[in-house]
Amino acid sequence: MNTQVAIIGGGPSGLLLGQLLHKQGIENVIVERVSGDYVLGRIRAGILEQGLVDLLHEAGVADRMMKEGHVHDGVELTIDDERFRIDLKALTGGATVMCYGQTEVTRDLMEARRASGQLTCYEAENTELHDVKSDQPYVTFMQNGEPVRINAQYIAGCDGFHGVSRKTIPEDSRKEFERVYPFGWLGLLADTPPCNDELIYAKTQRGFALASQRSPTRSRYYIQVPLTDKAEDWSDDAFWAELKKRLPADVAAKMVTGPSIEKSIAPLRSFVCEPMQYGNLFLVGDAAHIVPPTGAKGLNLAASDVATLYKVLTRVLKEGDRSAIEQYSPICLRRVWNGERFSWWMTNMMHNFDEELAKDGSDRETHERFMDSEIHYYLTSEAGKKVIAEQYVGLPYEDLAQ
Repeated sequence: MNTQVAIIGGGPSGLLLGQLLHKQGIENVIVERVSGDYVLGRIRAGILEQGLVDLLHEAGVADRMMKEGHVHDGVELTIDDERFRIDLKALTGGATVMCYGQTEVTRDLMEARRASGQLTCYEAENTELHDVKSDQPYVTFMQNGEPVRINAQYIAGCDGFHGVSRKTIPEDSRKEFERVYPFGWLGLLADTPPCNDELIYAKTQRGFALASQRSPTRSRYYIQVPLTDKAEDWSDDAFWAELKKRLPADVAAKMVTGPSIEKSIAPLRSFVCEPMQYGNLFLVGDAAHIVPPTGAKGLNLAASDVATLYKVLTRVLKEGDRSAIEQYSPICLRRVWNGERFSWWMTNMMHNFDEELAKDGSDRETHERFMDSEIHYYLTSEAGKKVIAEQYVGLPYEDLAQ
């Protein structure tokens, strides 16, 4: 089959790009390795920057989000039992974030794609990208035991860190940067009311904790754990008991607990691949960059990639301006590195690094003094809180040069 844009990956990035291109009359086909039900079963983030909220409006898929999502005007950071509120709205001149689960974003986009009539090829096996530096790139895969070939003008790699897209770029044509953190996040999802109206990021001597939410009746919680831990090592009761020790006492006292719907451990890493474009192949989201979830930037950085690529492809395919292609990677990487830096900073400030410090012989007490001084400056200074607020709500999307 022939199409203008082949999109590899049917998660929220690929679906959002496909919907935005469709709105511009640009044909596209999505190729996804797993089933649609499997994609919807992934438990992911739930904090959307204003830029992503605006992009969902532009894509015509914001109705349910506006009815069911929860706007957050602020966020709390706690140091042991001391609570500090970052008033996002006041400190940024009105910017806020939206609490609306990534699963729900994906569901809305899937429904819009079905209504659009654009093709999605699920359960595609052995996907390969070919001739991506030529003017006639194409994609091959197996589906239901039959070979399939898609001829395209451009290919968008939205298939995540382990996907085929980034690996298609020769090693000598890409540079990768990585920082692996010495701990993971044990996450628990439960049908219990959130313990607080806004998110709480907690730093304690026992380790980090995050109290998040998905809806007024569904909560998402995380605690820092060693990389050697396994989710099955933690009973629900053990998780709740440890979480309560890391949150402020008044919050823990009113927390409603219950059986977990999902429980898993996610390792933390910072990762960037440069450049994000190779010939007529463009990397989008996790295919090009990973952030630790501390700064709530993963889905939002992917959305900013989508916003830029959709504008680039619209310029190229509707106006014939191929010079726009050269802007994609530089524009995306400026925002990516800013998001990486903020997520790295939040991770360093809010987590316990005792195990890593012990391994390399560093002075733990000296490290803690520096970190305590850093975080207290930012949390007790209006200028410091404003920096956190501006980074948390996200930078405006950058326009293409004319």
